Amino acid sequence: MTELDIPSHASLEVKVVWQSLAEAHRHLAELKGLCESLPNSAILLDTLSIQEAKDSSEIENIITTHDELYAYDQSSSASPAAKEVQNYIAALRVGFQDVVDSGLIRMSTILRVQEAVEQNNAGFRKMPGTVLKNQTTGATVYEPPQDAGLIEKLFKRFCRHLEAQGYIARGGQMVDATIVPVPKQRNSREENEAVKAGKTPKEWQKNPAKNRQKDKDARWTKKHGKSVYGYKNHVNADAKHKLIRHYQVTDASVHDSRKFDGLLNKANTSADVYADSAYRSAAAEAKLKARGLRSRIHQRASRNHALSKEQVNANHQKSKVRARIEHVFGAQQISPGGRIIRTIGIMRAKAKIGLQNLVYNIRRLVTLERMAAA
Repeated sequence: MTELDIPSHASLEVKVVWQSLAEAHRHLAELKGLCESLPNSAILLDTLSIQEAKDSSEIENIITTHDELYAYDQSSSASPAAKEVQNYIAALRVGFQDVVDSGLIRMSTILRVQEAVEQNNAGFRKMPGTVLKNQTTGATVYEPPQDAGLIEKLFKRFCRHLEAQGYIARGGQMVDATIVPVPKQRNSREENEAVKAGKTPKEWQKNPAKNRQKDKDARWTKKHGKSVYGYKNHVNADAKHKLIRHYQVTDASVHDSRKFDGLLNKANTSADVYADSAYRSAAAEAKLKARGLRSRIHQRASRNHALSKEQVNANHQKSKVRARIEHVFGAQQISPGGRIIRTIGIMRAKAKIGLQNLVYNIRRLVTLERMAAA
């Protein structure tokens, strides 16, 4: 028994599941057509929201009836269960309308839904210890992430599973970074200066809702001559399997070379380290030599000193291996939600990007298993 039991791909692709999905898709299309044919679609949608809230609440032992919900009056002495379900109904309407208006599920959407459900503006949970328990048995039903480093712990745990399955790091290690954009902030020059200084602009302090929507951790950088706003995903992947072995997340202004030392993987069976010329420096070469690693970092031309033909050819040979890490970033970008993250703050960015790295490894493992079985 390994630490993580990963179900086979074949066991997940059950025929009855695909048939049920097709049937559900057909019914949703019929429902959409029916809504569009009604003069007032709210007549149908309100009924569905009541049914959904009632049935979902039963999972948490909040039991009420349709009669009680339809007869509900906020000023009446309705049961606590009916009041709570009505809050769920109001939250569904708030969230639905917000998505219709903006086309996005934003942080502000989640906060408004939470406010409608709990009838307070407590915002996102900041302290650990929250769990969802069965009110009858006391058993823990769900425990949300309790600290910001949980995703990294899951990632390391899955890496141990990869090694247990025989996918140890081989062929040398490739180090690189990619920019992960976030929505641009429309700030004034004074506001940007305050953010860079680690301060909260006065106008934001007066408007907590606006302050919550401002990312004070992301930074601007240049890529191919264009300004990009966001974070960086610094990655070490092995050349043999193209699996991510280590990663670090920073704001986009951090130079790639600053995270080079912390990404090196001593477990790789090869001593070769591949990286582009941005990582080349006398200090980096010295660190690699001290660790018994071989530098395969690209040579870099300097002012009035062009690369020799031998150096150009050497870079070309190194690129044949180093380019494989671009496959990793390319696979992430074409995945759903891979081109941009819509989170606010470095802690959420670390969680989101960490999950993307973990999901990439899981999908890559499926590919490797298929290739091995072919």
